[in-house]
Amino acid sequence: MMRSLWTAAAGMIGEQFHIDTIANNLANVNTTGFKKSRAEFEDLLYQTVRLAGTPSSEISQYPTGIQVGLGVRPASTQKFYTQGSLQNTGNKLDLAIEGEGFFSVTLPDGTQAFTRDGTLKIDSNKELVTSQGYRLTPPVVLPDDFDVGSLTISKDGLVTVRAEGSDDNEEVGRISLYRFINPAGLTNVGENYVKESPASGTAVEGVPSLAGYGKIHQSFLEMSNVNAVQEMVDMIVAQRAYEFNSRSIQASDSMLGTANSLKR
Repeated sequence: MMRSLWTAAAGMIGEQFHIDTIANNLANVNTTGFKKSRAEFEDLLYQTVRLAGTPSSEISQYPTGIQVGLGVRPASTQKFYTQGSLQNTGNKLDLAIEGEGFFSVTLPDGTQAFTRDGTLKIDSNKELVTSQGYRLTPPVVLPDDFDVGSLTISKDGLVTVRAEGSDDNEEVGRISLYRFINPAGLTNVGENYVKESPASGTAVEGVPSLAGYGKIHQSFLEMSNVNAVQEMVDMIVAQRAYEFNSRSIQASDSMLGTANSLKR
């Protein structure tokens, strides 16, 4: 059987994976804090018909060899943690990070997860939580009687409120940010959360706007960093590559049909 059939099939499978990645980026074009992915590929094994340097005579050798490639496969999906645009929402519980860092939350199983999504809420215990009800790490608890309109979160994460009927602001906590040596190595777990992995390194806690950590902007949200136009161009390229590989299969099939009809 012709090698090109399996090689082209591997190419079609690879381009299908490419389209899957692009489709996920486009599906999350309006997801707060989402970071786009890029599919990366590598070529498969090569069948060596003749090694370079093989003697061609007693005094000469072949300067180049003969190798036949066997297709392609996905190598990785690279996450790009570039800054997304900031949108003013007017909601005091919306936070955006400008620069490096992640918010940290405690999941129901007690493990730690990280996110760039700063859509916070206040639960029945007067704690700052995410849309799923997960508490921030470290937790921020608001006092019993406070003026919601006085809630202020500074660029360095300091949370202050003013009690009803009072003119003095009270510090109730600080929101920390966390950084990683290799954020591209973080494991995506859905719901806008990632977890640390051996590739990402251990989370390092820090104060926002200090020592390279990003600033926190209150009443803003970070939009997805997906460029819809670029994704559409990539989709066209992937679609054409898929068609080219299918044409290779058709050409191989036609050649096999020609060989099969020689005895007629």
